[in-house]
Amino acid sequence: MAGKSKSGDRDGNVTVSFGAKFARSEQFKTVFREGMALVEAAATYLDGDGRKEARKLRPPHSLAYATESMRLTTRLMQLASWLLIRRAVCEGELTPEQAKAEQSKIKLPVIGAEQSAVPRDFGSLPPRLRELIGQSIKLQERVIRLDQMLGTEAMPQAGGGDHPLKTQLSRLRSAFGKDAE
Repeated sequence: MAGKSKSGDRDGNVTVSFGAKFARSEQFKTVFREGMALVEAAATYLDGDGRKEARKLRPPHSLAYATESMRLTTRLMQLASWLLIRRAVCEGELTPEQAKAEQSKIKLPVIGAEQSAVPRDFGSLPPRLRELIGQSIKLQERVIRLDQMLGTEAMPQAGGGDHPLKTQLSRLRSAFGKDAE
């Protein structure tokens, strides 16, 4: 039997989904945890110390703060949505077809696009906001590279799950408020 070995078919007749394998990997779990921790850190900052710091700013720096905090929130919501969709398919909460439809609603910019550009008044922003922006841009670049590498055809296959997508989305909405929908 040419082409066969003890480990299975070596003639290319067995397809291994990189997307499915990646979604179950420690690397994905690490990216997921980092992404969700960043979402939580940003929400805590913007709702607490960030508000206090924003009140101390004068125009045009207060406008820069408002603009960049909204961009940060939007960026993190898109990234969290991407991560949650990938995980939901892996855990059997969404079919790959449902995930494709949901993922088509997420607007991940091309690496190097204007959204990732440093704002003109970046230096006037509070240090913690600048740090969160930098971390979110790095996460965005990682997710965009992963998305390009995985492609929409490489959605992970379902496989049972304990963590409902609705719970995660509810946590995001509560972290960013009702207006985040």
